[in-house]
Formats: sequence, C-alpha cells, structure tokens
Amino acid sequence: MKPRSDEAFLWGVATSAFQLEGSPHADWSSWDTILSERPDVTNHYELYREDLELLKNLGVNAYRFSLEWSRIQPHEHIWDEKAMEHYKEIIAILRRDGVEPMVTLHHFTHPLWFIKKYPWHEDKSVDKFLAYVERAVSAMVDVKYWITFNEPYVLVLAGYFEGCTPPAIRDPTLGIRALANILKAHAGAYDIIHEACPHAMVSVAHNMAALAPWKKWNPFDKLLSRVAKYFYNHSLLDAFLTGSLRIKFPFKEELEIPVPIKGKLDFFGVNYYTRIHMRFNPLKQMGVEMRHSDIDGHGLTDMGWEIHPRGLEKVLRYASRLNVPLIITENGIATKDSQKKIRFMKKHIDMVEHCIGQGMDIRGYFYWSLIDNYEWLQGLDARFGLYRVDFETLKRTPTNAAAYYSYLIRNRDF
Repeated sequence: MKPRSDEAFLWGVATSAFQLEGSPHADWSSWDTILSERPDVTNHYELYREDLELLKNLGVNAYRFSLEWSRIQPHEHIWDEKAMEHYKEIIAILRRDGVEPMVTLHHFTHPLWFIKKYPWHEDKSVDKFLAYVERAVSAMVDVKYWITFNEPYVLVLAGYFEGCTPPAIRDPTLGIRALANILKAHAGAYDIIHEACPHAMVSVAHNMAALAPWKKWNPFDKLLSRVAKYFYNHSLLDAFLTGSLRIKFPFKEELEIPVPIKGKLDFFGVNYYTRIHMRFNPLKQMGVEMRHSDIDGHGLTDMGWEIHPRGLEKVLRYASRLNVPLIITENGIATKDSQKKIRFMKKHIDMVEHCIGQGMDIRGYFYWSLIDNYEWLQGLDARFGLYRVDFETLKRTPTNAAAYYSYLIRNRDF
C-alpha cells in the first residue's frame, strides 16, 4: 500500500447538478411527472451562491458537484457558454473560500439528443461524450479532482437490464456493450484531463454494496451472491488492473472484453450505502430477488435500505487492491430523523477511522448530500440532506446532523 499523503484529509459533501437544479434539455426531464411539476427542483441553478455559503457553515474543505451536460450542450451542435460560465463561477467561489472542488463530468443524465441518437451501446457515443469533455476540461484546467462517471454499473443495470431509467432498454447484451463504451469513454476522458492538467487526480465513483446470501445455507443464494459480488463490486477493479472486463453470469459463457483503462486511475472513488441480501428466484427477472433486513439492529433508512457500517470496511478492503488512494465519494442516509442521521454518520466515520488505522490509504469522506434533492425513482421524499429543503418555499433549514458533521470535521484528525 502506498504511504499516506501529507495533504489534508478531504472532508466534503457531494451533490449532483440535475438532482438540485433539473434541466429542460435532459433525458430525465421528460421521464418523471414530478419534474414536470417542479422542473427546477430546489432551484439551485439560481440559488447556488446561497447554497455554497452553507459549505462555509459546515467547515468542509472539499465539495463534489457535477456539471449538467445537457445545459452545456443542449443540442448536438449548440454549446451554451453561459452555462459553462455558471459552473466556472461555482469553482471560483469554492477557490475563494478555500474549498477544493471535485468535478463529476457525468452523473446519470444525458442531453435528450444524445440518448435518442447515440445511446451508450452505439460506438459513436464515446466520441460525442469526449467532445463535451474537451470543452469542459479546457474551461476548467485548474481543477485537480475529476470524476468521469458516477456509478457506471448503476447506470447500465437500471437503463439496460431493468429498463427502469433512460434509455429504458431491457437487453443485457446491449447493456454490456454500453458498459464497455462507458469504460472506453473514461479512458479517453482520463487522457484529455491529464493532457490539460498533468497533476490532476482522475477516477470514477463506483457504487459498492455489501452483498450476502438471503439464506446462508442455500447453495443457490450463496452462488448468486458470489456472482453478484464479483460483477457489481469487483469486475471494474479487475478491469482497471488488467485492461479486460470479465463478465461471468451463471449458466452463461464467460465474456472477456478488452477495455483500455489499465492504470488509468489516480484514486478510486467509493460510493457506499448499504448491504443487500440476494436470493435465487426463477420467477424474478434474471432469477434475482433482493431484500434488506435489519440484522445488526442499526435500522433501515426511509428507502428501506439496511444500515450496515461494517460493509464499508469490506468494500474499502476490496478497493485497496487497486493500490491507489481511496476517497469515499458518497455515503449518506435518507431519513427525516436527524438523530438517526447523526448515528449513521458517526458509525460510518468511525469505520473510516478504523480502516485508516488498518493501513488503508483513505484520503477523503464526502457525505451525501448537502441539501435535500430529487432522488431519481424515489422523487422528493428521500431526505438525504444535511440541510432540509421545503419544496414549497425552497427554504433551506439546517438539521442537527449539519452541526454534528461540522463538529466531526473539527475534531477528527486523520
């Protein structure tokens, strides 16, 4: 394991542009009726200065946010320079306040023209995405930390396996092709960023879950959880180590797809939320049934997810195989109970401290999220924010968890 850096530990919060500000040009805008009723969501696009002041109140030294591609390139051959200037101003404010920006280039949403003409299973998608990356990076060469894609496996599983999000295609074969193209796009974006800024730190944010068999004595459940663990958690790590994406599903021929990402990783972003128990059920799609159970007594979130702090250590240990610094790029809880949010935060940050004590090279922790946001298929009901948003008045109100996170930042010395 590489030695820890002398740089300050990154204490931050994470957000995504669309989940705070919406976009009239994004694929998701026509996907959910909630967005037709509240297209600007929290109106962060107009209220961003006030929201960035909240970072100062928290005392964070880092902020992860995304660019909304569909605002920057609303039509295939049209670029909106005002939108680019908007995001550049956010970076300037962060710099002024001593907050390190971490910029995510792709956080689930696409311009509508892209998803209609060049969805990720089409090879031209890579070039179209990289044209956007060139524009963004050339305008923001002073940014050090970049995330190319947020949760690419979630994007592909939801969009191509389940078909519950854009592009809504239920075709695993096209899904694997889409995943390979996304990884090729990461490789291209990595090169573009490093050409503009040789000292940049570039990664993906990979959603990792603690996966376990529904019934430990059931051999089918055990096999399914092992297969899922490899595909969902480990196959991306192996692809960064070997340059090959290996796909192994039960009763299917193993696929090995070359992807040019070997070594194209300066740190690794881990998004962690929960543990999932898996059951083989031939009556379910792809034979998979999943559930959350409060086995350890930490409770469930408002979204029904199991709170499982020990799982964070497991996924960080998996990720340590990459031998690059690790940053927890998302970790949070959906709950209206501020005390529950505080307990969640403390237990997970205690686990981060434990992992650092075990020698893991962990450089940062980003809580999701700064303020309440639009939470995709869950709409506006999943309250992740350290600041509560009244979606009628758009007023932001600090929760007790905000004060507690500020306290932790001041008193934890990693």
